[in-house]
Amino acid sequence: MTVSTLDFERCYRAVESRDARFDGWFITAVKTTGIYCRPSCPTPVRPKRENVRFYPTAAAAQLAGFRACKRCRPDASPGSPEWNVRGDLVGRAMRLIAEGIVDRDGVGGLARRLAVSERHLHRLLLSELGAGPLAIARAQRAQTARTLIETTDLPFIDVALAAGFESVRQFNDTVREVFALTPTALRTSGRRRGDVVEGALTLRLPYRPPLDWPALSGWLRIRAVPGIAQSTGNTYRRTLRLPRGAAIASLEPVNSHISCTLKLESMSDLTSAVRQCRRLLDLDADPLSVVEVLSKDRRLASIVKKHPGLRAPGAVDGTELAIQAVLGQQVSLAAARTLAARLVSAHGDVIKIADPRLTHVFPRAGAIAEADLSKLGVPATRRDTLHALATAVAGGTLTLDPGADRADTYNKLLALPGIGEWTAGYIVMRALGDPDTFLPSDLGIRKAGARLGLGSNARAISEHAAAWRPWRTYATHQLWATLTPTPKEAS
Repeated sequence: MTVSTLDFERCYRAVESRDARFDGWFITAVKTTGIYCRPSCPTPVRPKRENVRFYPTAAAAQLAGFRACKRCRPDASPGSPEWNVRGDLVGRAMRLIAEGIVDRDGVGGLARRLAVSERHLHRLLLSELGAGPLAIARAQRAQTARTLIETTDLPFIDVALAAGFESVRQFNDTVREVFALTPTALRTSGRRRGDVVEGALTLRLPYRPPLDWPALSGWLRIRAVPGIAQSTGNTYRRTLRLPRGAAIASLEPVNSHISCTLKLESMSDLTSAVRQCRRLLDLDADPLSVVEVLSKDRRLASIVKKHPGLRAPGAVDGTELAIQAVLGQQVSLAAARTLAARLVSAHGDVIKIADPRLTHVFPRAGAIAEADLSKLGVPATRRDTLHALATAVAGGTLTLDPGADRADTYNKLLALPGIGEWTAGYIVMRALGDPDTFLPSDLGIRKAGARLGLGSNARAISEHAAAWRPWRTYATHQLWATLTPTPKEAS
């Protein structure tokens, strides 16, 4: 929600009913207490209408002088799914800020990525969200710091570094301003305590229930490339390429959250690592909103009912996802995994973290662009596609991350040799996190469509799918889920 779209009556009703579905969508602030909360805050006293203010972001509430509620921990709720849906400048900016661009490159770096001036960007975010990019990034750093303070025994200097603060003084000042407590007091009052053992840091990743972990982990399991990913039992593990080094992430469901254990080469990469994991598992999704739209289609309602918590897996690295999509053209999933494993072994970077199964991160675009792929085991035309794709990414003419313009990226992908509509759409769906991509030419989609009485004609299915906006990516996964076995990813 934005400043202009916040409906006071609707928001207040959500607060009165303590409706957790709105957590992360907006912030509730109370003038008489100076506190901001999530809509579902369990406090027994409901604030009077005249004392309530609603804000689209925690940063906006902080700028207005409010501090976070110690009871409901509003900053710990899953992120707003609105930023995943929106493909405009504000949505792209919010996704890039979440990725840590402002912390690494400043507001100037963010503006350059979006091809706008810093002034225009600040004015736009302030108008829509009630806070500029620096304030939004500051709120993100504050929440990361709070998580580490309350759930680990890391020294505060390490917490400050991991959260992205430039100095311990800045860290101390921000924590006091946002939470009205010193870091020491915040740690003492923290109810949860994790562990930092042998360089491994364990955090809780919240999500909006329900979450269909069997389906999600199954999807990831059959796509796990040896050397960079592994799925064992209920746990999914993989390597991450981060701005300052590599990491290994171990993910598994525990009660109402995902337990995320990270081994980082650089603690400064913590925020980026968490964002990659959340993006991969689609943890900021609002499954109830998705189900509400898709269930209106009587043909789709029956299958949605079976998988109400189905997620749309993203990607930890856009280049990796795109290269694997090309490797998967016209071959089985097993063959695609084998090809990707060869590429990783020959051209991937060896990580410094000791692990018998996870040894590399996926090759950089520049390495693939310059590599001799004659022994990879793919046709010459496929090698040409891989080289063209990698060259475009390495040269900066193609950006494959959540902050990229989706329509522009799709068209740039189509312009590359060997990439058609299916491959381009699949890359935009997962690498850019587009929740509204549909792949009507996909064989699995056409089979599932025929079973549902939609016919097997791609055009007819596509026209019918217009009713599933803005969640056609989730509809795609629902249709795939009806197939046994899961369809191979090939164009």
